[in-house]
Amino acid sequence: MTAFRLPSGPATVLAIGAHPDDIEIGCGGALLTLGARADVAIHSLILTGTPQRRLEAQDAARAFGLAEPPVIHDFPDTRLPANWDAVKDALHEFQRAHPQPDLIFVPRADDAHQDHRLLGTLVPTVWRGPTVLHYEIPKWDGDLGRPNVYLPLEPEVARRKVELLNQSFPSQHPHHWWDDEFFHGLMRLRGVEAVARYAEAFTTAKLTIGV
Repeated sequence: MTAFRLPSGPATVLAIGAHPDDIEIGCGGALLTLGARADVAIHSLILTGTPQRRLEAQDAARAFGLAEPPVIHDFPDTRLPANWDAVKDALHEFQRAHPQPDLIFVPRADDAHQDHRLLGTLVPTVWRGPTVLHYEIPKWDGDLGRPNVYLPLEPEVARRKVELLNQSFPSQHPHHWWDDEFFHGLMRLRGVEAVARYAEAFTTAKLTIGV
């Protein structure tokens, strides 16, 4: 198993999501782990959000240790493909502010949700060069795939991720799928695959190795 590491010294990480809570569900453990490094700055972009959900996203960004409040657009939920041009423009605007990140987190390009899928497809066309890790968002569609990148998580990080998800997104608590067992279960499964107690899993289509 080969280990990928961010470069020593200052590093910039981008986290991009279609909806508030996408980022934290998909890579919240990674945010907490990377955010613990004083030399890592994490910036986020979210494409949709009601006023209530926007406030939740801002609270979550603070809780998960991001460098600044997220950039949030108000595209209609589930309609990102219908706004293709405007979404592409929003990504390019964010790219101008953060042209050369070291790592980007974004949903999978084969995600069953059309909003996630569009971002997973577009992001690698906007940033050429940085490593792009596509995070997974479990859902009723049953679209989990076979990841090829893993980030083992300390048990305390996994516990804290779930705690902060519950704290940051009260609007989502009524959903039948939202509970601690759901979140811990996926991290435990990916941990087994990564020979760890807990892990988050990603896919990448291209990885450049520096020697």
